[in-house]
Amino acid sequence: MVVHMNSVLVASNRGPVSFTVSDGGELTMKRGGGGLVSGLSGVAREEGVLWVCAALSDGDRSAVRLAPGGRLDHAGYDTGKLRMLDIPPATFHRAYNAVANSTLWFVNHLLYDIPNAPHFGSRFEKEWESYRDYNGAFALALAEEAGHGARVMVQDYHLTLTPAMLRAERPDLRIAHFSHTPWAPPEYFSLLPDEVAREVLEGILGADHAGFLTERWARAFMDCCESLLNAKVSGRTVSHEGRITRIGVHGLGVDGEKLWKRACEPDVESHMAALREQVGDRKLIVRIDRTELSKNIVRGLLAYREFLAAHPEWHGRVVHLAFAYPSRHDLPEYREYTAAVQRCAKEIEDEYATEDWDPLILNVNDDYPRSLAAYRLADVLLVNPIRDGMNLVAKEGPILSPRCALVLSREAGAAAELGADALVVNPYDVCETARALLTGLEMPEEERMRRGARLKAAATALPPQRWLGEQLASI
Repeated sequence: MVVHMNSVLVASNRGPVSFTVSDGGELTMKRGGGGLVSGLSGVAREEGVLWVCAALSDGDRSAVRLAPGGRLDHAGYDTGKLRMLDIPPATFHRAYNAVANSTLWFVNHLLYDIPNAPHFGSRFEKEWESYRDYNGAFALALAEEAGHGARVMVQDYHLTLTPAMLRAERPDLRIAHFSHTPWAPPEYFSLLPDEVAREVLEGILGADHAGFLTERWARAFMDCCESLLNAKVSGRTVSHEGRITRIGVHGLGVDGEKLWKRACEPDVESHMAALREQVGDRKLIVRIDRTELSKNIVRGLLAYREFLAAHPEWHGRVVHLAFAYPSRHDLPEYREYTAAVQRCAKEIEDEYATEDWDPLILNVNDDYPRSLAAYRLADVLLVNPIRDGMNLVAKEGPILSPRCALVLSREAGAAAELGADALVVNPYDVCETARALLTGLEMPEEERMRRGARLKAAATALPPQRWLGEQLASI
């Protein structure tokens, strides 16, 4: 018999830690990656929240199998309260790669090459069945672990079906779902097979509260419910089949004090010294991204190329530091995109580099301390996604470099909060972005500091603890 002791639970695909197995069979634990984990891990530990996540790797699965009931905290690991689910690898692969990352992510970020994709055949039906099974595993685990009347925070597009499944298992629970991505408008969302679109929407409507990062994404979700489900939308509520779901907007921010403390540690200072030695006293344009299709890295590089072509007076005086960390290399589109980034970078180097000036430094090896060092040295921060739920890079930059000019895509969720003091661009307009880079480099010091102070205030307005607290209060 399970004793129900947990009053607050968080569910997400990725957890706060990950494991690797050495050649000798030893398990090594490290901090989990991704913006969601960064935002939630400290808060969850402080508040005694039970976190339920999936085992993503062979190392994770090895750790789970040694832990009673998948509870890593019961196996002696310093993880906070954590249950990791050992979902069969084939099921996980289809749910995660084929549906979550290749379908739902593509729909909500408007990434499809419409003349050629998507096409939903019998193979997709099998993949969708795995996505159902994956969500069902989470619903079952949460139902087992939750105390009576507990509050459950289900995270993101991997788990859109979980709220309704959990509601069926445990109607006593108070459930919230939060989307960390954008949401597609109805005419694009309806690319999905009708039954799949309905399941996703009704899955989230199984929650008492559905949260989004911006008003724009919340409105798109409500429009989909109204258009595709014939649900009744009134203000910030959606009524469907006898249930009412409240819709909330919670713009996740950054814990500025914690970030600054981390950015002042010796490993970051060492990277700062190395970068400064590498670039000298030249101005720095910085970008820090995963090589994710939505991040628009290639157009960012093309904008820098346009800038160099139009402004030879800046040759030798500026360096573009581009950190583009590999992402989702299980998917062929991502491998090709990473290769395209590298090709574009090489073309810029071949065209403009001299014996004593590297105009572009591209780094594809993930290194968090080096990223923090780059933030601190940035004169201009380039954040130009074609679509982004929020984008925490845009918020972290002004905290670590108070004099940094922010060039920001209008399609990033962060533009709703930071747009007044950023240099806002159309992410498809390479020439406009090039002009914004020039404006950022030439911005007077007083204006930099004035804008930077307001950007920092906006970026830290709703740090993770308050962000989570707001949602818990709503249920």
